[in-house]
Amino acid sequence: MTGFRFKHGMVLSTAILMVALAGCNNSSDASGSNGSTSSPSAGSNSTNAEKPKDDVKKPVTITWWHSMSGTNEKAVDKIVTDFNASQSDVQVQAIYQGTYDESLNKLKASIGSNSGPDLIQTYEIGSKFMIDSKMITPVQTFIDKDGFELSQLEPNITRYYTIDGKLNAMPFNTSNPILYYNKDAFKEAGLDPEKPPKTYEEFEQAAKALSKNGKPGASIAIYGWFMEQFFANQNADYVNNGNGRDSAATESLVNSEAGVKTLEWWKRMLDEGAVSNLGRKTADTNSAFAAGQIAMTLDSTAGLRNIVESVGGKFEVGTGFLPKPASADKGGVVVGGASLYIMNSKPEEQQKATWAFIQYLASPEVQAEWSVNTGYFPITKAAYDQQVLKDNMVKYPQFQTAVDQLHASTESTATSGAVMGVFPEARQLVEGGIEAALNGQKQPKQALDEVAQQITKKIADYNKTLK
Repeated sequence: MTGFRFKHGMVLSTAILMVALAGCNNSSDASGSNGSTSSPSAGSNSTNAEKPKDDVKKPVTITWWHSMSGTNEKAVDKIVTDFNASQSDVQVQAIYQGTYDESLNKLKASIGSNSGPDLIQTYEIGSKFMIDSKMITPVQTFIDKDGFELSQLEPNITRYYTIDGKLNAMPFNTSNPILYYNKDAFKEAGLDPEKPPKTYEEFEQAAKALSKNGKPGASIAIYGWFMEQFFANQNADYVNNGNGRDSAATESLVNSEAGVKTLEWWKRMLDEGAVSNLGRKTADTNSAFAAGQIAMTLDSTAGLRNIVESVGGKFEVGTGFLPKPASADKGGVVVGGASLYIMNSKPEEQQKATWAFIQYLASPEVQAEWSVNTGYFPITKAAYDQQVLKDNMVKYPQFQTAVDQLHASTESTATSGAVMGVFPEARQLVEGGIEAALNGQKQPKQALDEVAQQITKKIADYNKTLK
């Protein structure tokens, strides 16, 4: 198959762009439909001279709504600028729409109008809503038509967005949580700095050893994403019906053994003075870690570079897998971040042009640059062969932990991630339940029982709207 080559060497299917852009070209014969070559009259010459040139090719313009701010927005803008400069058939306009929630609300408000985007970045917990909304064209449609090789992408990333055998969105910014620890503090506490804790039990022991002068040795932010990850690491589903993947979820399982064991462990460490409660913001635990106030914390792999740089060489930063109970022999992590959806409200030519841009985004070259500039995982395996990413791995060797943890995850419904239409609300409810338990207002089991009931009710109300 012939291909369309961008300046950086990536080849896209000519068929995609030609079909997508066909509406922008007029290939009719200038001499007339009958092919006559007779000389036209002077009058017709004048008329033709005044007509615009129909054969001038105009690019298809597509709009991309995203939620990347700060340095990540600069990385997005660079990708778009490079893409637009690499060819003249498709031009992308990237528009920041605020947080994921704000962007999704704007999308809902645009329904029924032409003001919506061609492409939208939506957080992973919005996946079920996007599918149920009937507003998208699954990328699987274009994958099948174009023969796009899914095997070139990371399977432990695409699994999250694959439901009923279809990849609904193209992963874009992907992360998972890892353990960050202070190697210097480990040495001072008599712990092996090359052996981070792997289990709940080892984490608790290390946190006790790292505590001194009444100051806890570790802290875990009250972030619902972490509870979801602790479930997956025990190979435990978060909702019923195969984590909502075999059929629509109808019940929350947050109060199951995996949840109770996790929250009891968390509360016990707090009572022992081994960990501190710094609230819901991971930025607060990261600041305490960088200042040397705590020696262990959890955060996203996407924050690795910022954490290392904020430490500024005051101590050596180590990384380890997310801990799990010693009794859990399988499991892994669920990818976080966001993916890209093609909106079906736009004309076919624009959808195909959007797919061409998505393929550009998924190329090894672009994925390598994206990873280096943002800290997110590359979704394409071959990105790791790019020199810029190899150099970055040398500069930040801690990132290898994130890659190894992703690849070590067991393939299961648990590690594929839960699917429910009320996930954003559920995450907030879980955080409230954790707070109630840690603050001593409720016992861990009681707190999670109440949260499970609330989430199950919200799932039922949501499911009714789909009938």
